[in-house]
Parts: sequence; structure tokens; C-alpha cells
Amino acid sequence: MLTLAFDTATRVATAALVRDGTVLGERVSRAVSVLEDADELLREAGAEQRDLTGLVVGTGPGSFTGIRIGLAAARGLAFSLSIPVAGVSTLDALAAGAPGAVPVIDARRREVFALLDGPRCLPPAELELSPGTVCVGDGAVRYRAVLEEKGAEVPPDSSPLHVPWARHHAALAHDFGAADAVEPLYLRLPDAVARAAR
Repeated sequence: MLTLAFDTATRVATAALVRDGTVLGERVSRAVSVLEDADELLREAGAEQRDLTGLVVGTGPGSFTGIRIGLAAARGLAFSLSIPVAGVSTLDALAAGAPGAVPVIDARRREVFALLDGPRCLPPAELELSPGTVCVGDGAVRYRAVLEEKGAEVPPDSSPLHVPWARHHAALAHDFGAADAVEPLYLRLPDAVARAAR
């Protein structure tokens, strides 16, 4: 099985090409470059789009626009190539890259998305963490001081543990099906909707 996986929910977008569990290549860029990254990965592997047998897309939580870019790209490719899609939470992918750590994504508005007893959106000061808990993700980097004050440990800003690597999305994917069945995980209203409601 040749799978293309990508996640565009955070400021760092990732894409990976995986054949039967083996990572053939991986890219880090921005959400707007995800299709270009996919083409480069296929070219470097000596493959073409028609060789793909499945797609995996990050469903968030994260940037509303970023998530929509990823879902639109996955749906467009899936429809044009007639291949199935699976969605994987960005928080789950971060957790897979740092077993035992708490994934924390910057949610803006002085909040974070975190995977605790389930995915949650809350101010970083309200995270209930045991001393020594490792926190990873761009939210952990942004709110390092708050988390470390609570006794948590945050790897250096440049650590690859903070990146939602697409290889983990591919490894976690199951229940492949129709592209339009993959739903985003927002956890709260988009910023524009929240402002309009005020």
C-alpha cells in the first residue's frame, strides 16, 4: 500500500509518503505547499499520483484555515484518483511521536488544544499536569513558562518532538473510506464566527 499522509493544522505542515509502513520520504513546510510537497515526494520515490492507494489527512485541532486546506487537498486528490481517505487527529500524531507526553497545540486566543482525558481546549494555566510531565507541540513551546511553572518539562524549541510528523498519521490511520466522511476536529468556533457572535 502506497500512502500519502499530510497535516496542515499547525504552523508547521508535514507530508510523508509511506509504503507498507516504510517511510519513503517526508517534508516539513507550510499548509499552502502541501500539494507541491506531495509531488516532490512522489517524484523522489519514482512514483506517480496514480500509484497511491490511500490518503491520510490530519483533522486537527489547530488553525481553522490550515485544517480546511488539508481537508480540501485530501478530498480533491481522493476524488480525482478514486482512492480512500482516513483522518487522524493532530494531537494523536503528536502523542505518537512522543509516547507518554502530553501534546499541546497553540489554539490562539490565549488557549491551547491538549490531549488529556480526551481532546480539550482551555487556557494553558488550567492544564492539570503532574510534575515531570513532558509537554510537546507548538503550544508547549509558546507557553513554556506557564507549563514549566506547573512542573512540566518542555523539550528545546528546536526539538522534532514538537512537530506533528505525517509518518505518525500514516501509522495511526485506519477506517479508510470516502473523503467526504472525514470530519475536522475543531473543539471551538472559528475566530471569525466567534467575533461575529459578539
